[in-house]
Formats: sequence, structure tokens, C-alpha cells
Amino acid sequence: MDAPAVVSGLGEIIVTERAPFRERMSWALYDFSNTIFSMNIATLFFAVWLVKDVGASNTMAAVASSVSSVLVVLSIPLFGAISDATQRRKPWVVGFTLISVIMTVVMGIVGQTMVPLIGASVVDPVAEVGTYALAGIPALAILSAFILANWAYQGAMPFYNAMMFELAPPSEIGRLSGFGTALGYVGSIVGVLLVSPFFDGKLPVLGVLPENVISFVRSIVPFTDHAGRVSTFVPTGLLFLLFSLPLFLFCKDHFARKDRGAVKWKEAFRGIAETLRDSRRYPGALRFLLASFLYQDAIGTIIGFMALYAVKAMNFKDGTEVTLFVVLTVPAAIGSYFMGKLVDRKGPKKTLVFTISCWVALLIAMIVVPTQALFWLVGFTIGLIFGGVATAERPLLLTLIPEAETARFFSLMVLSSRAAAIAGPLIWGLTVDGLETSMGSGFAYRAAVVTVTISMLLSLVLLVKVPDKWREQLEA
Repeated sequence: MDAPAVVSGLGEIIVTERAPFRERMSWALYDFSNTIFSMNIATLFFAVWLVKDVGASNTMAAVASSVSSVLVVLSIPLFGAISDATQRRKPWVVGFTLISVIMTVVMGIVGQTMVPLIGASVVDPVAEVGTYALAGIPALAILSAFILANWAYQGAMPFYNAMMFELAPPSEIGRLSGFGTALGYVGSIVGVLLVSPFFDGKLPVLGVLPENVISFVRSIVPFTDHAGRVSTFVPTGLLFLLFSLPLFLFCKDHFARKDRGAVKWKEAFRGIAETLRDSRRYPGALRFLLASFLYQDAIGTIIGFMALYAVKAMNFKDGTEVTLFVVLTVPAAIGSYFMGKLVDRKGPKKTLVFTISCWVALLIAMIVVPTQALFWLVGFTIGLIFGGVATAERPLLLTLIPEAETARFFSLMVLSSRAAAIAGPLIWGLTVDGLETSMGSGFAYRAAVVTVTISMLLSLVLLVKVPDKWREQLEA
């Protein structure tokens, strides 16, 4: 134990002083780095590239995303058991990050071999890109690489989050977490700005870059020759690695055991079932966990396919959807701050109910808006309320369960959010592919949003009946 700490009556190690600023900053900077992957690969470029540029089905993209989530659900409890036995978190973050980086680079390398049938200009490549051949080994390789990259990106997060509790006392954890979240929003914007020139020779909002600048940028980053969305993969992987290096170098496991304790293999999955069973003892806990599963399923699906929706249903010109996501990240950062204020004033339950109600209204608006201008307005409003879920759900769960039970209930909530990422994308893909040929892209994609809206609405019905104990606990 090399950090000031005390041991609670329950045997938990509680930090009493902050870790050095360099270590806290290095930890928070990882939020900056992993959101570069999340925005560029999981949200913006991969699914659109696979479906629009390559010509694959929505179901194929959905299956790839769902398989990576299945791997997370199956593997993280087991790896977590090993981590708990050794009290080591950093090696898992480093290992998963390196796997994700390597697989993202592999995606770019293999994707570059799937050369378009029609050449692309450097300044505006997407205007002339033809179709790709998606078959055989290249297809299997790039889908496998994406599955592993996304699995490893998600897999690092529980261990990364666990590192936070060794860096600051409990009274300052929220501040440290909020700082990391803020850096994450900045990272998502910076990541898009840095890779956009490889995509279409432009910077979002600012426009086309000089051709000599584009040529220079491409000359220093390998496997970006063919432009288009596929050329964003290698730069994204390298940026993910670059901004993760401070955590690799300056963070450490303060309470790592020299001798590994017993690895509780059987408890890894048994604990999930026991937590679900025990949740019945605490009024509203199980109802909240089910609601969380449904709204996480809906949010993950709509964010993962929103760029594709903008291109296919709203007929956004290629590249415009990138500007859309960059611009909408700004209200997301601002809205998160005010959502935190709302939690302090009205309580977590009312804030979460308000947020989910807004989601339902905005998803309906997304279905019916006829113009791109109105779609921008819907997207802007989604940005404003986007941080409401993350801001309110943890404090709400804390009002429903005893303090001694927080660790396992939070673990269950995290695992539930990963499991939620399995069903939603599959339902989306099957809906679009089943309707697109006969009804057209506009109708098919709007129908897919209907399925997401139903999931969100069901979560709201469950949430309304969750007890609101915030005020009485505040006054106790």
C-alpha cells in the first residue's frame, strides 16, 4: 500500500489523500483518448463505411457490434475476478488498449486492400468512390478486427474506472470523474478534426484544406492512400495509442498485492445472479435495473447508427454527418453541466425521468422531421440532454440500495449496459434490411427508430414507479 489510505469496517481500502497531479491528469487523459476511438470507429465511420461504401447490410454491421458486446459480457466478469485477486487494474487497461489499437490499425490496412473500382481524388474522394468487393478473407479479417477492437475498447473501461478510486478520496471522486468526462468530450471533437483530412480532405465547419497539406498529412501516416472513410482507421488507432501513453507511463496500481489472492472463478457469474435476486429486497432496485437495460439499449443503438441514419434517411451529403457530430458535441458538454445542477436541485429520479421523456419526444421528432435543418435542431437538443442519463443514474441507484452493496450493484449496472448493446443493433439491422428493398431507405430507417423509441418508452414506464427517496435521504 503506497498511498495514504484507511481500511473501513467492511475491509474496503479508502484513499485519504490525492495522488500526484501528474497521475490524476494522466488517468483523466485516457477519457480523451478512448473517446477518439468511440467517436471515430464505433459512431461515425465504420458502420457508414461498411453499409454505404462497401455495400454490406445493416444486419452485418449490427452483428459485428453485438458479437463484440457478447464477448464483453462473457469475459469481463472472469477477468474482473483475476483483477480483484491481484488488485491490479492498470495491466488490463494497457493490454486491452493495445489490442484495440492494433486491431484498429489492422482494419485500416485490410480496408486499404479493398480498393474502390473507381479512383478517388485527394480533395474530394467520397464524390467519386465506387463500390468495394466485400467477400472472402478481407471481409472476415476486417469484421473480426472490428469485433476485437470494439471488445477491447469496452473491456478496458471497467478496469479504468476502478483505477479512479485509488487516485482521490471519496469526496473528490465526482470532481475527478467529471474532469475525465469533460476531457472525453474534447477528445471526441479533436479526434474527428485530426482524422477528417484523411477522409475527405476537409476540416468540419472550416472546409477544404490545401492539396499540398493533405498530401503531406497522408505521406506521414501509412495506409491512408485511398482516402474515404477507410483511411480514418489507422490514424484513429495511432491517436488512441498516443493519448493513452501518459496513463501507461505515469499511473500505477497503488494497492497491488505481491502475492495473488484466490481467484473467485465461480463467484464471477454467480454474483450476478445473486445481485439480481437480492435486488428484490430493496424496493425499486430491480425495476431501475430493468429500466437501465432498456434505455441503455436504446441510446447505444441510436448513437451507433445516427450517422448512417443521417446519410441514408435524411440524405446528408457524404462528410456532412461528420460536421453534425462535431457541432453537436458542444451542446452535449454544456448540457452535462446543467444536468448536474438539475440533479442537485430536483434529485436524480426526476432528472432521469425528465431526460428519458425528452429522449422519447426527440426520437419521435427524428422520425417525422422532413428537412435536414429540422434534423439539425433535433440533434442539437439530443446533445443538450445527452449527459442527463450518466449524470442521474448513479446517484439514483445509490438512493435505492445500502452503501455496503454499491460495488456489486454498480458492477451489475455496467454489465447490464454491455448486455444491452447486443439486442438493439440486431433489431435495428433486421428492421432496416427487411424493409429497405420494398419500402425505401427513408421508411426503413425511420421504422428502425420506432423500435428504439419503444424501448425508450418502456424504460420510462418502469422509471416512473421507481421510489424517489432522494429528498428523505437528503433530510435524514
